[in-house]
Amino acid sequence: MTADALSPELRAAAERFAAADSLLICLDFDGCVAELVADAYSARPVAVNAEAIRRLAPLKDVTLAYVSGRPLVDLQNQADPPEGTVLVGSHGAEKYLGPDSPGLELTAAQEAARTEVADVLEQIAGQYDGAWVEHKPAGAAIHVRHIDDDQAAEQVLNEARAALSVIDGAHAKEGKKILEAVVVLATKGEAIQELRELLKPAAVFFAGDDVTDEHGFAVLGDGDLGVKVGEGDTAAEFRIPEPAALAQVLNVVAEARESAQPRESTQPRH
Repeated sequence: MTADALSPELRAAAERFAAADSLLICLDFDGCVAELVADAYSARPVAVNAEAIRRLAPLKDVTLAYVSGRPLVDLQNQADPPEGTVLVGSHGAEKYLGPDSPGLELTAAQEAARTEVADVLEQIAGQYDGAWVEHKPAGAAIHVRHIDDDQAAEQVLNEARAALSVIDGAHAKEGKKILEAVVVLATKGEAIQELRELLKPAAVFFAGDDVTDEHGFAVLGDGDLGVKVGEGDTAAEFRIPEPAALAQVLNVVAEARESAQPRESTQPRH
């Protein structure tokens, strides 16, 4: 990564965003805070990102949120979120806002569809070396990142698409070398909107790298800030080259907030 991956325009936009009265900072996890890795369960935040997130966490009128396709339990175990971080998993189907947050409850029809999705994807994955299935509370996903041959990987995804298309109640979501089917319709954009309505921040930041993150960028408005990580078409206004560059954006925001907030007096009180 270059010493400074931020364009002057992005740096200025981050400073303007930081000047808002209250902030909601939403972050995708894989490919954004963490590098994309072949073993999804080994993913961890890039060290500089973890440091920047810990710097932002205690600042006044700043709320951090992970908005991810991962199940909540994965986010809690692998993202190492600071205390008070809002967690949105399964593309918005699962939410953790505190100890009293309700868990995900599926109807009988949704549970039957989830089971069928998982069985079908396991059957397909079992026919190809390197394909594997991730089971989630609201569905399942087939991964082909371990398949070196791009043509073979696409064949797996094509078979999965065809099989999923005839399952009632299953909704397919495309990602990077992954095809997921969920039985609860939810998007990251809807989740961000729900958080906006609940928390009422003056401005919202969202960073993501995947096709599913485009729903999040689409709901951003004036005063908000969207940053795409990596290549690919996007509705985000700005782009950074890799996950490690995210720390630079977050640190600009943190520095501006720290500078604007008065320090507590060290003089003795009488």
